[in-house]
Amino acid sequence: MSFTRRDFLRATLGAPAFLSLGRTALSQSRRDTVLVVIQLTGGNDGLNTVVPYGDDEYARNRTTLRLPTGELHKIDSLLAFHPRMEAFLRLYKEGRLSIVQGVGYARTDGDHDRAMRVWHTADPDPSRRPTGWLGRVADHLLSIAPMDTGAVFVGPIARPFALNAEHAVVPSLRSAQDLILRTQQQEQPSYQADDALLQFLRQSCQDACVKSNRLQSVVESGSGVGGYPPFGLAGDLRTIAQLIRADLGIRVFFAELGGGGIGGFDNHANQLGNHCAVLHQLAESVAAFIEDLQRDGTLDRVLLMTFSEFGRTVRENGRRGTDHGAAAPLFLAGGRVKGGFVGTHPSLNDLDHGALKVHIDFRRVYATVLDQWLGLDSRTILGGRFEPLDVLQT
Repeated sequence: MSFTRRDFLRATLGAPAFLSLGRTALSQSRRDTVLVVIQLTGGNDGLNTVVPYGDDEYARNRTTLRLPTGELHKIDSLLAFHPRMEAFLRLYKEGRLSIVQGVGYARTDGDHDRAMRVWHTADPDPSRRPTGWLGRVADHLLSIAPMDTGAVFVGPIARPFALNAEHAVVPSLRSAQDLILRTQQQEQPSYQADDALLQFLRQSCQDACVKSNRLQSVVESGSGVGGYPPFGLAGDLRTIAQLIRADLGIRVFFAELGGGGIGGFDNHANQLGNHCAVLHQLAESVAAFIEDLQRDGTLDRVLLMTFSEFGRTVRENGRRGTDHGAAAPLFLAGGRVKGGFVGTHPSLNDLDHGALKVHIDFRRVYATVLDQWLGLDSRTILGGRFEPLDVLQT
């Protein structure tokens, strides 16, 4: 097996310094776009997230889970946000939130692991994909800028399969401090002029210190300290905001809600209270993140996307919960989204085994963020052509 410069640096410097190394091929401009992906683990109930209160079928199918019309945050005469999602209504009215309706994939079988693997690999036959779609993005970015790490997971759970890469290093972090070098830069020994690898290492160490100092300055500035609620997701998004401001060359961030022991979105029984809690955390955390980046003009570089492995059934199940479904809404937020709805709300009468039918293939959303936001060829990442959505400002 060949031993490359990258292998040598990883072994010599360790992950924190390795991640902080200087950018060698991508522009250091703040115009570099950043994608933030939030996984809603467990299968989010889209009908009680973006609520079709104006459709009588909603009330007929949800005798105990129907949300009171007077408490909803109305978007129009048909749809409204959940009562605990006032922050999303605010983002929507400001034009910084888009709702993509009826997203999913054909022939959903309701199995959590398989469904999540489909979304993570961007392939309805996930067994043929050893890497995740964002891992393939990281591999592609590695080929452009070999000294950068293109993607990072921030959170307390195991790194999601979506970030599995063939060549790229995709670290898992809990805080921005994980990337700050813990030792002072020491005087470097003199290397022979013909020892190119050691000279390269010396320069890389210097670059790592520069990046580490930049990140430390961002952390010590207390950026966003007062604006984030006391939720785990909010803390993860605050860390991501710090890393974005430090401009380390990371283009993709991944965070998660629902898989860390707070109940999640898989609510087969007694759904009402738990779903209220996780939706409130989602809305308040995302809004704090968006508003934090807006304050210093960073938001135009950032696009945030949510997804969940599937939606829930239209009819509640007799245990004051819902079962595994198919289509669900997906949210996009940022400074350059067009805002509003994309697609039509699926019918509550024409169902797929009791669940909302898929109107928009999830890979169209992926193609949109790859082609139009990250500037990558989606066909290379997704293995086929999928029509992007008209949801981003050019």
